Amino acid sequence: MSVAVIGAGAFGTALAVALARGGREVTLWARDLRDMAERRENSARLPGIAFPDRLRITGDMTEVRAPVVLLATPMQALGGFLAAHGAHLDGRALVTCCKGVDLTSGLGPTAIAARACPAARLAALSGPGFAIDIARGLPTALTLAGRGDTRALQEALSTEALRLYRSSDVTGVELGGALKNVIAIAAGLTMGAGLGESARAALLTRGFAEMNRFAVARGARPETLAGLSGLGDLVLTATSEKSRNYAFGLVLGTGGDKAPPAGTTVEGMATARAVARLAAQAGIDMPVTEMVVAVLEGKLTLEQARITLLTRPLKKE
Repeated sequence: MSVAVIGAGAFGTALAVALARGGREVTLWARDLRDMAERRENSARLPGIAFPDRLRITGDMTEVRAPVVLLATPMQALGGFLAAHGAHLDGRALVTCCKGVDLTSGLGPTAIAARACPAARLAALSGPGFAIDIARGLPTALTLAGRGDTRALQEALSTEALRLYRSSDVTGVELGGALKNVIAIAAGLTMGAGLGESARAALLTRGFAEMNRFAVARGARPETLAGLSGLGDLVLTATSEKSRNYAFGLVLGTGGDKAPPAGTTVEGMATARAVARLAAQAGIDMPVTEMVVAVLEGKLTLEQARITLLTRPLKKE
């Protein structure tokens, strides 16, 4: 089996490395090859992780010929990438690996891919997996969601250390991965502001309820949110400083910069704005998401955000 991975960020590179180690012939496409081809590692994103022999690097889209293509671009760049290259990729099995909601259209990854590649067989890959753990070959379980029979794809993308579970709930899997990034920013804010781990636990619990409200209203199944791509991903992303969203929230909670470091993608920022807009249109109560957006846009100070959440009406859980 040959597989292509589009996007040489940390996650795309890690998937390429894991699949090549697992015996696949892998082509990793990157906009900027930097010194990857010569040094045989992505020193900017995953320093110290050597590329297996089966992993080939290219910046030429015409060399991406594999029947299975993993789209690991940042969420907010996916639409632009497919507008430019969708015709070349159409008709293949396309697996979206980014997590978020498009700020412009309000769509998830597979819906954006479907617009550009109407003949493609689409699936979404999501769940609790840090790039560095996957690249090191540490045990990781993710969810592969597709509306057709995805058993062959599951076999093609699973390795000894990377275990994929199937789901038919594409909406639930995508929204679990998108919404947990917003809650992870809020969790970081909570800890950065010195409110403590008990407050973080409460926020994660109420944030998870908020994730469920929004996802179910959009057609997801509640049990999907209780799985790897929802609760599992939330637990990982909202408790570890390896998480870019949580780490950004920590800095924000101490009064730091409201923009992430250059070259760092914090998907929860755009997703929070997109989801808050969609929730307001549908009348869905999303207090944690609204708080994150208000802090990002300077409409609330950290103290005002704390007071806003703590003075919500007392009610039954």
